[in-house]
Amino acid sequence: MNFLPKKNTWVQILFWGGLWVLIPLLFAGGWEHFDRFLVRSLIVLAGIILVLWLNMEVLLPKLYFDKKQGAYVLAGVVLFLSVTLIIEWDGAPWAEYFARPYQRSRGAGARPGSSPWHTMKFIASAMPYFTALIGSALFEIARFAKQKEKEAADFRSEKLEAEMKFLKSQFNPHFLFNALNNIYTLTVIKSDKAPDNLLKLSGMLRYILYECKAETVPLGKEIEYLRHFIDLHLLKDSRGLNVQVNLDESRPDLKIAPMLLIPFVENAFKHSRIEDLKNGWITIQLTTDPQSVVFEVKNSLPKQDFTKDKVGGIGLENVRRQLELIYPDHHELDIRENGDAFEIKLKINLA
Repeated sequence: MNFLPKKNTWVQILFWGGLWVLIPLLFAGGWEHFDRFLVRSLIVLAGIILVLWLNMEVLLPKLYFDKKQGAYVLAGVVLFLSVTLIIEWDGAPWAEYFARPYQRSRGAGARPGSSPWHTMKFIASAMPYFTALIGSALFEIARFAKQKEKEAADFRSEKLEAEMKFLKSQFNPHFLFNALNNIYTLTVIKSDKAPDNLLKLSGMLRYILYECKAETVPLGKEIEYLRHFIDLHLLKDSRGLNVQVNLDESRPDLKIAPMLLIPFVENAFKHSRIEDLKNGWITIQLTTDPQSVVFEVKNSLPKQDFTKDKVGGIGLENVRRQLELIYPDHHELDIRENGDAFEIKLKINLA
């Protein structure tokens, strides 16, 4: 435990300590016996510091903010009563500094005959510690609530921004133009594949524009989008590309956040140099169980670096952030280079 008060604790100490030193000085005539007043003020200040330190450094973070409000209230009452009793204890070495004139003449242990007077004296003596406890608690709780509200607002803003980038990235102009050009070529040669591929592209755009607005979508829809994306990429070479796809469609109703899987496939096509029919390759595999999805993408790494289009795509780091926002502590993402291969394995716990 750090025994040095935090900045907020120091602010509270200065405020409440200054308040309960100035009030008696201004309104109780402390100038006549300034030496006694000074000692009494230092003792009261020590009690206030003890209450504030324990309240702000221990009780609030360990109890109240840990959702143990009942225990906090009990501990707070015990704290300020204990400090009051210790400081007002007639047998304490400093008791003479708190004695009234008639007590000093009869001895520090002398008690008034009126019990109500003694009760009022105790309440008055407890006020500095009680107000310091309640005031600092209200201030710190308000500050904590404001901080949490700001964190929630920042989280929503960051998540919305990430989602917008994520969805916008799917409108990869280069992919769209290539797909349209390939479909146009099919129409020119009057291939029977042209209408089917045009429907696939239309379905992809409809999925992005309308169905991805939901927080989750059926896994079957994601798989369909992946297949269409892969099929349209395969149009670029009539000789066929070395792409192996194995997608488990046995649980199409599993719910998953939209557009999480496609960036890994897009990354594979972008960096595998798949046009190299001899050395370029991609394998894509998706497996499921009732509570999780495992997605694996592997692709070849060219021996020489090459640059493809940089239009579109949000990057694997942004995908990682997206997963942290949507599935915190419910996903495992492993990205690695293994010799001449680049491997990605994502597991999402949907439970």
